[in-house]
Amino acid sequence: MLSAVDSCCNKTLWLLSVLEAVKVSPLIEKVSDHKDFKKLLRTRTNVLVLTVLYSLSAVTSGDSHLKLLSDVAQTVKGQGTIAWVNCGDSEGRKLCKKVKVDPSSKRGGAELLHYKDGTFHTEYNRPATFKSMVAFLKDPSGPPLWEENPEAKDVIHIETEKDFRKLLKKEERPVLMMFYAPWCGVCKRMQPIFQQAATETKGKYVLAGMNVHPAEFDGLKQEFNVKGYPTFCYFEKGKFLHHYENYGATAKDIADWMKNPQPPQPKIPELPWSETDSPVFHLTDESFDSFLEEHPAALVMFYAPWCGHCKKMKPEYDEAAEILNKGADSPGVLAAVDATVHKSVGDRFKISGFPTVKYFEKGEEKYTLPQLRSKEKIIEFMHNPQAPPPPEQSWEDKPSSVSHLGSEDFREALKKKKHALVMFYAPWCPHCKNAVPHFTTAAELFKEDRKIVYAALDCTKGQNHELCKQEGVEGYPTFNYYNYGKFVEKYNGDRGVSGATLSHLLSYLFL
Repeated sequence: MLSAVDSCCNKTLWLLSVLEAVKVSPLIEKVSDHKDFKKLLRTRTNVLVLTVLYSLSAVTSGDSHLKLLSDVAQTVKGQGTIAWVNCGDSEGRKLCKKVKVDPSSKRGGAELLHYKDGTFHTEYNRPATFKSMVAFLKDPSGPPLWEENPEAKDVIHIETEKDFRKLLKKEERPVLMMFYAPWCGVCKRMQPIFQQAATETKGKYVLAGMNVHPAEFDGLKQEFNVKGYPTFCYFEKGKFLHHYENYGATAKDIADWMKNPQPPQPKIPELPWSETDSPVFHLTDESFDSFLEEHPAALVMFYAPWCGHCKKMKPEYDEAAEILNKGADSPGVLAAVDATVHKSVGDRFKISGFPTVKYFEKGEEKYTLPQLRSKEKIIEFMHNPQAPPPPEQSWEDKPSSVSHLGSEDFREALKKKKHALVMFYAPWCPHCKNAVPHFTTAAELFKEDRKIVYAALDCTKGQNHELCKQEGVEGYPTFNYYNYGKFVEKYNGDRGVSGATLSHLLSYLFL
């Protein structure tokens, strides 16, 4: 781990060597005039500006830092802009004075400033490494990389498969490897716990972390059965022995397990909703019709045990049922059907997403009620059953240049396209609704190019849920970029993304 002084010196050396890049990289823009600077900020939304007091003659073009900056500029092309201002020459000095920048006050006479949407955002003070700079320019407001966290200094951070193999070959101590994805919420919650365990067990064991989400690590994931994130693998003398699984999620749990590593404990299965002490009537294929004959007013929730929104709704539904069951003059009953088990009923009522709530009167289906999610709304409806507002036309049914895919044709469709941006969404999601018109507009721009496709996939429909999980979808909307069917990267911009930004992203991806 570099000391603060070493880090600062390295960063200064890097900044001083950057100027030579302007001779070889047209992607790095030199700015001297204040009008040009304002135009740059007006026309570019994500700009990193190097301000220096320096002479070009001091650095040779072979400097390794030159290659770093060129690589960063190439990688963020279309997403970010790198520019520089020499505050040491007459024109640059005027510009620096106008924008109140004084690199002479900085060690080495140089600093990096970031501008977002036309205004100053922050000084770049993260490490001068390719990974850190690219990550910053792709998501300037996002969190630093895990390896940038000083508290993670005792975790070994692995970048390549070669480094991973080298660690296993040379390390005599037991190794616990955390395979993760940077966007994964559970991974983010586990990182401070894992780094604490690394500090507490330092010297005895090695705890390492590796981002294996990029497609280049597909073989590694298959080798060690990495099907989700995070996955923890334990090695002794280079050999994989166990997954760390179901032994607890505290630093002490990890440290204790490392003293006596054991195979994964069987996961205690979640008790089915129908077997809990639930006031809701749980129906089957066999009991469904007779139940509706006995209960003239019934609200039925069709659900899937794995569905996150169903899980969120269950307590609300239970509480509403308990309140409705108490009254002697109850307006009706609440029932539920696990449509993944009782498929005959689910098919009969064309259940394609979960949860689906339907109201039955005298045994006949009367309304489908997507708006009923809370206890209050459910009770209010049961006391005064009203037809729901007319449903909006689905995005899939609207004519557009977006290709709507499902689990059955997803892989095959993407294999044929050199460039594909896929929006994984849920119809009820507000961020998705905001993104739809912009995504559709962007698709229209590229509709004539047969190598490019904008595609969308509704994660709530049928078997699409499993596919979305496999593709790392944790929230909506999620945008993934694919090259001939292979995942390349996740778009980490703002979910309320504008069409211009999406077009910008695609122009970067395709050039």
